[in-house]
Amino acid sequence: MDVKLDPSRDDLPLMANTSHILVKHYVLDLDVDFESQIIEGTIVLFFESGNRFKKRSSSTEVACLSESNEACKFRMPEPCQIPVTNTKTFSSKIGYNDFVICGKGEKDTSGKDGNHDNQEQASGISSSKYCCDTGNHGSEEFLLVLDCCDLSVLKVEEVDVAAVPGIEKFTRSPKLRNQIVHELVALPADRWREQLDYYALCSQAPGCGELLFDTDTWSLQIRKTGAQTATDFPHAIRIRYRTKPQGRSVTWTSDQSGRPCVYTVGSPINNRALFPCQEPPVAMSTWQATVRAAASLVVLMSGENSAEPTQLREGYSSWHYYVTMPMPASTFTIAVGSWTEMKPEICSSNDLATERSFSPSEADFRYVGVCGHMEYPCRFQNASATTQKIIPHRVFAPACLKRVCQETLLPLIPPCLSAAFSVLGTHPFSRLDVLIVPANFSSLGMASPHIVFLSQSTLTGMSQLCGTRLCHEIAHAWFGLAIGARDWTEEWLSEGFATHLEDVFWAKAQQLAPHEAREQQKLRACLRWHRLQDEVQNSPEEMQVLRPNKEKTGHVSDSGSSVIRHGLNPEKVFMQVHYLKGYFLLQFLAKTLGEDTYFSFLRKFVHTFHGQLILSQDFLQMLLENIPEEKRLELSVGNIFRDWLESSGIPQPLQRERQALAECGLAQQVSAEVAKWVRVNRRPRKRKRKDREEVFEKLLPDQLVLLLEHLLEQKTVTPRTLQSLERTYHLSEQDAEVRHRWCELIVKHKYTKAYRDVERFLQEDQAMGIYLYGELMLSEDPRQQHLARRCFELSREQMDRSSAAVVAEMLF
Repeated sequence: MDVKLDPSRDDLPLMANTSHILVKHYVLDLDVDFESQIIEGTIVLFFESGNRFKKRSSSTEVACLSESNEACKFRMPEPCQIPVTNTKTFSSKIGYNDFVICGKGEKDTSGKDGNHDNQEQASGISSSKYCCDTGNHGSEEFLLVLDCCDLSVLKVEEVDVAAVPGIEKFTRSPKLRNQIVHELVALPADRWREQLDYYALCSQAPGCGELLFDTDTWSLQIRKTGAQTATDFPHAIRIRYRTKPQGRSVTWTSDQSGRPCVYTVGSPINNRALFPCQEPPVAMSTWQATVRAAASLVVLMSGENSAEPTQLREGYSSWHYYVTMPMPASTFTIAVGSWTEMKPEICSSNDLATERSFSPSEADFRYVGVCGHMEYPCRFQNASATTQKIIPHRVFAPACLKRVCQETLLPLIPPCLSAAFSVLGTHPFSRLDVLIVPANFSSLGMASPHIVFLSQSTLTGMSQLCGTRLCHEIAHAWFGLAIGARDWTEEWLSEGFATHLEDVFWAKAQQLAPHEAREQQKLRACLRWHRLQDEVQNSPEEMQVLRPNKEKTGHVSDSGSSVIRHGLNPEKVFMQVHYLKGYFLLQFLAKTLGEDTYFSFLRKFVHTFHGQLILSQDFLQMLLENIPEEKRLELSVGNIFRDWLESSGIPQPLQRERQALAECGLAQQVSAEVAKWVRVNRRPRKRKRKDREEVFEKLLPDQLVLLLEHLLEQKTVTPRTLQSLERTYHLSEQDAEVRHRWCELIVKHKYTKAYRDVERFLQEDQAMGIYLYGELMLSEDPRQQHLARRCFELSREQMDRSSAAVVAEMLF
C-alpha cells in the first residue's frame, strides 16, 4: 500500500519508513529562546535495522509530497560555522560545555528550510517525478524518511560512535560503528543506566561525514552515498535544526500571570514540528533530553526523573530528563515557563512514606519473562512498585493559582491515584507531574508519560470536574500510554477506556457506597447519552465510525508509511464520538459480563499487554476467550465490530438502553426540579397571594448540568426565571460544565444582564467555549454577534490554532 495524498482532503500522512529501519533512542540537546520563539539544537537518533533488511532486493516507494511537481532533489548543506559540542548533565561523570546558538535574536518567520539555498548534489538523486525510493532498488541508495514539518534543518551528519572512549567493551569490532550501536541498543534492562550514559557519550562524539538531505511538506529525507540498504545506512546520525515560531507542535503564549511560556499542545501533527522523528506508533523508542533556558524558568517534560536545574553561565539553567520505557515519539511532551511548584500547607509523613519513589535500579528481576513486551525496566516486574498505591507527584502552575490548586487539586491526587491502583493494579509510570496550562489550551486535559496537563477550567466550582478529569488522565497511563493503539484511527482504545474508567476511579476516590456509585454512574451515562445523540445529529456520518478502516485497520505500506483519515480536520479535535461510543461499548460489556468478571479480566489484560500496541480485536478476542460460555451469550468479535465499531450513528444495543438511563434516581430527581421551574416560568409577573413558593432541592453538579439541558429544550424562559435560576444555584460560581450550559441558556434567551458571564467563559474557558461562538452568531442578534467578534479579537492571538480556525469559520 503506497501513500497517496489528495491535497483537498484532511488526512494526516505518517511518512517514516519504519518497515526498513526503526529509531530505538533519541538524544535531544536543545536551547529555548523566548525572544525569537525558537527551540534550537541537535537530536541524535540511534537506529536498528534488523536482519530482514540485509537481503532486501525489491523497491518500495513513498510519495514525496513536495509542493511542486519536481523530482526529489538532495542537497548538501553549507557547513555550520559552529563546532558540535553537545553534552549532557545526566551524570556527575560527564561535564558540560556551553553550546552557542546560531541565528538567534529574532523570530524566524521565513518559510525556508536551512538547506534550501545550498548547492545541489547530483549523486543519488531519484529520477522519479513523484516518488522517492526508500528501499534497495538496484544501485540506488537507501533513503531514510523521517516525519518532519515546520522545521529548519541545518545539517545532518553521521556520528562517529567508535571515537567514544571505552566503547570497545560493546563489540569485538570497535571500528564497525553500526555494530556498536546494535550492541548498545540491545543491552539488557538491568543495565539501563549504563546504556543511557553511553547514549549520551555517543551523542557527543564527533561527526564523521555529512549526509545528503532534503525536506518537503511532511518529511525529512536523508541519504548516505554508497549505502544501499538500511543495514548499510548509519545507525547513529545527528540532525542540527531549529523550530519555527508558528510551528504546529508547540504553542508560544503567556500564562495566567502574563509571563511567557511554551508547551506541546497535543497537535494533530504530533511532535514532528518539534523534532524530526518516526511518528508511526510502531516506532517505539526511549529518549533523553537536555534543555537549556533562562534560570527563572522551569522545564517540565515526560521523564522518569524529577529533574532539578543545573546552573550554567549567568542567567541560564539546564534540565535533563530520560525515559527507559519505549514509547511512540508522539507521547513526548515539554513545557517551559515560570511555573511554581504547589505544595500542601501541611505535609503528612505517612503520605511521604507511601509515595516513596522506586527507581528502575531497584527492580526485582525474578519475574523477568512474565511480560510480553520488548525488554525494559518494567514496573510490573518490580515487587516494590506492584504494591505502591500512590506514586510520587508534583503540581505546577503560575503563582497566581496557588490558593485554588492547594484547595482543589492537591487534595484530589492521592485518592485518585489510589483508586486507579485498586482497579487496575501496578502504576505503569514511576511518578507524575501535573501542570495547569494556559487558558488557550484546547482541551480539559492531556496525558503523557509522567506528566498531565490540566486546563484551568477544571479548578472552578466544586471538586467534581477536577476530580473526574484527573481520573480520566490518570486512566490514560494504562490505556493510551502503557497500552497504545497500533492504528491511530482506533482512538476509542484510548479515549473510550479513559472515559469509562474515570467514573469507576472517581467513585472509589470519593469512597462512595456501592449504591451511590451506581447512581452517580447512571446519571453520567444519561448525560453522555444526550451528548452522543447531539453529536451524531451534527457531525458527518463517516466521522462517527470507531473503526473506519475496517479489515484494513493496522495496515501500512511496504515502507511502513500510512495515512490517518481526517487527521487534519480542525473540527475532529472537538468531537466526542470516540469517547462516548467507546465508553458505552465498555459499559455494555461490563453489564453483560458482570462487573466483577469484567474488571478481573481488565487487570489480566493490562498485565498481558502493557508496553505493547494493540488493535480492537486483541482486546475483544482476549475478552471472549476469558469469560465463561454461559456469560458470552451471542457476543462475538464480528457482532461487536458490526454493531459498535464499524457503523455510524447510535449503536442498536445502546438504543434499547435509553429508557433505563432516564430512570435512575438522580435523573428522576432532576425531572421533578425541572417541573417546578416550568411552573415558575409560566406564572404571571403579578402572582396571587395564595400561590405558594416553590422549594428547590440542592443538586449535584452533574444534576445541575442535566437540569439546564432540560431547560434548554423549553421554547421560552423569562428573564425573571433566569435570574431566579442564577440566584438559586449560584450558577456563575459553578464548575465549567455547569457554566457552559448556563451560558447556552443566556444566549438562547438573550438574557442581556448575564452577558458578562458569557464573555468571561469565552475568555477563561477556551477549551469549552468554541461552540458558544456558533450559537452567538446563529442567533442573528447584532449585540450577540458583536460580543462574539469582540471576544474573538481579544483571544485570537493566544488561541489554539485549531480552535481559532473553527471559530473564524463561524464568525466570518
